[in-house]
Formats: sequence, C-alpha cells, structure tokens
Amino acid sequence: MDPDSEPDSARSRHDDFNFGEVFVHQMIHSIEFVLGAVSNTASYLRLWALSLAHSELSTVFYEKLLLFAWGYDSLIFKLVGLIVFAFATAFILLGMESLSAFLHALRLHWVEFMNKFYHGDGYKFKPFSFATLADDEE
Repeated sequence: MDPDSEPDSARSRHDDFNFGEVFVHQMIHSIEFVLGAVSNTASYLRLWALSLAHSELSTVFYEKLLLFAWGYDSLIFKLVGLIVFAFATAFILLGMESLSAFLHALRLHWVEFMNKFYHGDGYKFKPFSFATLADDEE
C-alpha cells in the first residue's frame, strides 16, 4: 500500500509552510528576549545601587557621628556619640537595608525570575466544599 494514499499519513496532514509567519514570530520572540534581558539587568543593577547607598550611608554615619564624637575630650560626649552611632547602625542601616534586600529579592523572584518558568496553561482551581459533594451525590 502506498503511504501517500493513506488518510492518516503524515504527508496528507502537512500544512503549508509560511516563511513570513515564522519570521515575524521569531522576531517577536527575539524582541521579547532582548527586552527581558535589559529589564532583568536593570533590576539587578538596582540592587547594586542599594548596596552602594548602604555603603555611603555607613560612611556618613561613621564620619559624622563616631569620628565627630571622638574629636572631643569629654567621656560623656564620646559615650553619647557611640550610643547614637550604635543606634543608627543597628536600626537604620541593618533594619532598613535588611527589609529592603528581602523585598527586592522577593520581587526579583516572583516578578522577573518566575516569568521564565511559569506557564498559565493549567485548569481552573475548584476549591473543595461540601456543597459540591452534595451536588455530586444527587
């Protein structure tokens, strides 16, 4: 029997190849890839800028609080400067920067990293309820 004459043959179900459609499709994917790469790079550069701001803020606290207090001979002035420096370091730098790093990492994972793997091709969520069980029994 001739394979071309069979109705289930792969040759009989062959669609016409449209080069223009494939070219446009590939161009769209290429543009999306480049835009995604630039967007992800900019987001990671934002994290770098936050770490740079943290470094500069640490330098300002060190120079303006601790070194300023150490310039005086009074023990009380040095102690107050040390306490203010410790408070600024612990609560402002560590607290704010830890929260900032956590939120930015969370945003990077859920907004930008997950778009590479998530495909919304599932089925609709149907939560469990006793009403659906009663409907199934009837």
